[in-house]
Amino acid sequence: MSQIKIQNTQNPSIIKFILPYFITKNESFEFKNIDETSNSPLAKELFYLPFVKTVYIANNFIAIEKFSIVEWNDVKEVVAEQIETFIAKGKQILINAAKTTKRQPVTIYAESTPNPAVIKFVANKLLTKKSIEFKNIDEASASQLAKELFKMPFVKEVFIDENYVSVSKYDSFDWNEFIHPTRTFIKEFLEQGNLAVNESLILDTQKIEETADINFDSLDEKSQRIINILEEYVKPAVQADGGNIAFQQYDDQTNTVHVLLQGACSGCPSSTFTLKNGIENMLKQMLQDNNILVEAYNG
Repeated sequence: MSQIKIQNTQNPSIIKFILPYFITKNESFEFKNIDETSNSPLAKELFYLPFVKTVYIANNFIAIEKFSIVEWNDVKEVVAEQIETFIAKGKQILINAAKTTKRQPVTIYAESTPNPAVIKFVANKLLTKKSIEFKNIDEASASQLAKELFKMPFVKEVFIDENYVSVSKYDSFDWNEFIHPTRTFIKEFLEQGNLAVNESLILDTQKIEETADINFDSLDEKSQRIINILEEYVKPAVQADGGNIAFQQYDDQTNTVHVLLQGACSGCPSSTFTLKNGIENMLKQMLQDNNILVEAYNG
């Protein structure tokens, strides 16, 4: 009986092959092609399968993203058997992972935000293609970085978007004491080659975008205009301050736009008030509707 369990993920292109023991701890690896597999003989062998697009190795599992040329139901058992045979021959999944991981020079700098409880830590590399907010450690299964940050007693919430991490602290702590160690921790975590966000554990970005496009097409014209204004004029400024804004809905009965605030924008009364009024004024002007209202909610 096979010891490898096959588990589907929320992304239909990715399947996890779970082992009964840990392959690595506090490290995760992503291999995009065979040239990147110098420290993983297993990943190298898997890339000889023509349908393998990406290999992820973390904790006690190997996750594989496939190209669309095959269906997982047709090949997943064969892949599981190949992994099991590889291990049974005594071959290593990772070769001295901690020692051979190349340090990748990363620059991190800290920025204040309009929310005094939040500091934005900006990296010189892409961290995620989809903004993700974590309210507590139980929500952070897709981000080892967020998990580790939550182990710090002052960390209340973590928001990761594109090339930055916004960290929210509890009121009883002073940022002056924690900015430098937090910046150093994030820098060292990323330099070890760890992923800020393991995208095999979250919904596929392309699928999310396709769903958003479908939803957008089904909306009324005014809602579409509101979304375009938010995306083009509001979101870039909000992201620059370490936050995010997401359109929720437009209620034509009350002429009210509902938006969700995340990251540095969430939980800051002055920020919420300023954004609400700023967005309201912009929409009134650009939509030529002086009666439109905005309701902003914290994520």
